[in-house]
Amino acid sequence: MRVISNIVTAAVAAMLSFPVCTAFAADPEECLCRRAESEDCGKIVLRLMGDSTMADKDLSRQNPERGWGQRLPSHLDTCVTVVNYAQNGRSTKSFISRGLWDMVKADLKAGDYLFIQFGHNDSKEDDPERYAPAYGLYTDNLEMFVGYALSVGAKPVVFSPVSRRWFDAGGNLKRDCHGDYPEAARKVAEKFGVPFIDANEITQKWLMSVGDEASRKYYMWIPEGTNPRHPDGKVDNTHTNAAGARRIVELLLPAITAAVPELSSHVREYDIVVAKDGSGDFFTVQDAVDAVPYYSKVATTVHIRPGVYREKVTVPADRQKIHLSGDDARTTVISWDDYALKPDLHGNPMGTSATPSVFLYGDDFLAENITFENTAGEGKDIAQACAVLIDADRVAFLGCRFIANQDTIYTYGKGQHHYFRNCWIEGTTDFIFGASTAWFENCTIMSKKDSYVTAASTPEGERFGYVFNGCDLIAADGVTEVYLGRPWRPYARTVFIGCRMGAHIRPEGWHDWNKEYAHMTAFYAEYGSEGPGAAPEDRVKWSHRLRKKDIGEYVPAKVLDAGSEIDRNGVSVPVEWFFRDRLF
Repeated sequence: MRVISNIVTAAVAAMLSFPVCTAFAADPEECLCRRAESEDCGKIVLRLMGDSTMADKDLSRQNPERGWGQRLPSHLDTCVTVVNYAQNGRSTKSFISRGLWDMVKADLKAGDYLFIQFGHNDSKEDDPERYAPAYGLYTDNLEMFVGYALSVGAKPVVFSPVSRRWFDAGGNLKRDCHGDYPEAARKVAEKFGVPFIDANEITQKWLMSVGDEASRKYYMWIPEGTNPRHPDGKVDNTHTNAAGARRIVELLLPAITAAVPELSSHVREYDIVVAKDGSGDFFTVQDAVDAVPYYSKVATTVHIRPGVYREKVTVPADRQKIHLSGDDARTTVISWDDYALKPDLHGNPMGTSATPSVFLYGDDFLAENITFENTAGEGKDIAQACAVLIDADRVAFLGCRFIANQDTIYTYGKGQHHYFRNCWIEGTTDFIFGASTAWFENCTIMSKKDSYVTAASTPEGERFGYVFNGCDLIAADGVTEVYLGRPWRPYARTVFIGCRMGAHIRPEGWHDWNKEYAHMTAFYAEYGSEGPGAAPEDRVKWSHRLRKKDIGEYVPAKVLDAGSEIDRNGVSVPVEWFFRDRLF
C-alpha cells in the first residue's frame, strides 16, 4: 500500500489485508488483473478417456446432454487443466481403432493423471467394432492403457462405468446393468496397484436414495416439443443433462480427491456456474442471476467461467447477497454497447441511466475478477455509455476491470456504500460519477482523454463522497490535461490519500464546472499525493490539504459505515456488510 503517513498506514492496515501490486509496473493491467487472488501453482493435468457418459457434447440446437467430464472443469480451479478425449459410443476396443488412444499416447506426459472409464459399450455383443468381453479383451485393453501410462511416468486412475438409471415397475433399481465389467475394472487396478473409483457403486447408491421419479430430472427425459435438438421428445436413462452431469461430478469428487490428494486444495464449489462451453449450469449471466433465490439470507455464489458474455445484465433488488466471481478479469468479460444518444423504441435518446451493461439493484453484492465493459465507443453521436450502474447498498468489487469512455462507473444511489479494491478503471470524461459514498483502494485509474476523472454528486450532509486510497492515476498516450474532478452537484466530496499521480494531472487539480458557487460547497482534498501530477502548492485555492489528525477519519470502517435500519419491531439496528470478512 503506497501511503505516506504512518497514521494512514496503521489505520488502514488494521482494517485491510491484501496483496499489493503497483500499477506503474511494466504492464500494470497484467499486474492488476490477478493481484486480487494470485495463484502460484504448478499445473495439474487430468486427461480423460471414456465413453459418452464422460464425453464433451455438441451444444448445437440447445442440446441438453452433458457428460460428467465436460462438467468437471467447473469444479476445479485454474491450477488444473482437464483434457477430455472421451467420445460418444466408444468402448475400449473402438477407442483404440478410432485413433483416440494414439492421441492420448501422443499427449500423455510424466506427472499427468489419466482417468480411464469404459464399460457401457464394451458389453455390446451385437457390435463387432465395440464388443470386448469383460474378462478378455476389455481387461487386456485396460491393462494396456494402465501399463503405458505407468511406463511414461503418468498416473492412471481406473473407474468403473457410471450406473444406468434402470428402475423396474416397482421402483427398484436394477443393479446388474453392467454385468462383470465393474469388477473386471477393479481387478485391473488392483493388479497394477493404481487407484480404483467405483463410479458404478457410487451412482447406484445415489439413484436408490433418490428414487425413480425424482432422478428423472437429471437424465435425458425431454417432453415432446420442448427442445430443438429433440423435437419429438426423448427418454434416455443412460445420459445425463447439465444438472445430472453436475450431480455425478459432485458424487465422484470425494473419491477422486481421495485417490488424487493433490487435487483436494483445488476443488471449487459454487451454487451456480455460468459457462459458454457447456460446462456450467447456464450459458448466460442473466439466467444465473434469475436463478438466485428471492431475498436470500445466505450468499449465492455464481462463478463465471472464461468468455466474453455479450449481454445486458440486471441484478434486481430482490436478488441479494450475490457473490459473482471469475478466474481472471482479462478473460471473464460482461459486455454490451448501449449509449445515451441511441434511439429507444419511441425514437427518443435512451439517456445515460439506460446505457449500463450491468445494473446492480440487489444489496450486499460482491464481484471478483470480472471485467464490466461498454463497447459503444465515444463521440458526439455516442455521449455517455456506462459499464455499470450501482443502485444498491454494500456493493464491493475486488480485482475487477471497468472499461468504457464517458461515465464508466455510475454510483447512482444516495446513502449507499461501495467498495473497490485492486480494480482497473478507465474512461474519458467523468468516468467515476454519482451520489454514493465509495472507497477506492489500490486501484489504477486510467484517463483516455484530456478531461475529468470524477464527477461526484454527494448529497448535502454526507460526511464522505469518494475516497481514493493508495491509487495510481495514469493516462493513455497523448493525454496531458486531466482534472481530478468537478462537482456534478453542489456538495460533491472527493478525497485522494497517498495516491500517485501521473504528469497528466493538471497542476490546479480541480475544476468547478463553471458553477458560480460550487467552490463554496464542494469539498475536494488530498493528502500525501506523489508523482509528477502531485502539485499541492498549485492546486486551486478552494481545495483542501488534509492534516495528519484528519486521516484517522478516512478508513473503510468509518467511510463505509452502513448505518442502521429499523427492524420489524421498530427498533434501530446496525447494518453490517454481509461480505465483511472478505473485505475489511
